[in-house]
Amino acid sequence: MTRKALGRGLGALLSVESRPTDDTNLIQLDQIHPNPVQPRTNFDEAKLAELSQSIIENGLVQPLVVRRRGSNYELIAGERRWRAAKIAGLSSVPAIVRDVPDEKLLELALIENIQREELNPIEEAGAYKKLIETVGLTQEVLAKRVGRDRSYITNYLRLLRLPEDLQQLVQEGMLSTGHARTLLAVSGEDHQRRLAKRIINEQLSVRQVEKLVKQKETTQVTKSAVTPDPNVRAAEARLRRVFGTRVRIVQHPNLRSGRIELEFFNDQDLNRLYDLLTKSAQAATAQGL
Repeated sequence: MTRKALGRGLGALLSVESRPTDDTNLIQLDQIHPNPVQPRTNFDEAKLAELSQSIIENGLVQPLVVRRRGSNYELIAGERRWRAAKIAGLSSVPAIVRDVPDEKLLELALIENIQREELNPIEEAGAYKKLIETVGLTQEVLAKRVGRDRSYITNYLRLLRLPEDLQQLVQEGMLSTGHARTLLAVSGEDHQRRLAKRIINEQLSVRQVEKLVKQKETTQVTKSAVTPDPNVRAAEARLRRVFGTRVRIVQHPNLRSGRIELEFFNDQDLNRLYDLLTKSAQAATAQGL
């Protein structure tokens, strides 16, 4: 599936693509420091090693984007390439210097990572949350900035409601985003953890998990429908004494409707109950009830 274009794109925001190639500078690697609001927190060591080998063989094809911080520089985009360049043993790297204010730093880092599909779902959700809290963006405005639907932003933010240990499983790829969203429909963290363990152990698909959750909900509703509370049991006992037979009050799940069941054993017993009910109804009518 083709991913939707992300807002104006990193190049447009930084005005990089329209600049001539001589805008690139060679900067000492030890002068460049990571972005303090980098949304990405996990870097796959194996993939970094692969990128490092590619840099050794072909050089750093795409320059980093940095901003000045005193006599040094701070990364705006390209931390993965910066890390791989360090592993490759480079002393200097090509970089484009831009004047970017603090309030734009996180937004640009987020867009760069999303465009490269390098963030896991929890990192992406955390970046959205930070943008909303620190920059004061609404979900609507944020969605437009990063080229997403508002519902997409909302669904990702909901992932942060999971317990931290389950969020970690999502970061590690043990649980997919779909699995995580389904777990959110389960009440209670212990239940969520048990289901997450089953997902991993049995390699359950999202559809299978949704079916399990639905079955559990149906069982709970059925259980509540057939298990009366003490008041209902007391009412059944009183009616048994009045009618001299087994009585059952069956309540529907909404507890606002249901039925009363009277048990009879033969025709004579049925006639007896009929007479009791009609006499009770006539008495109630006579009293204006």
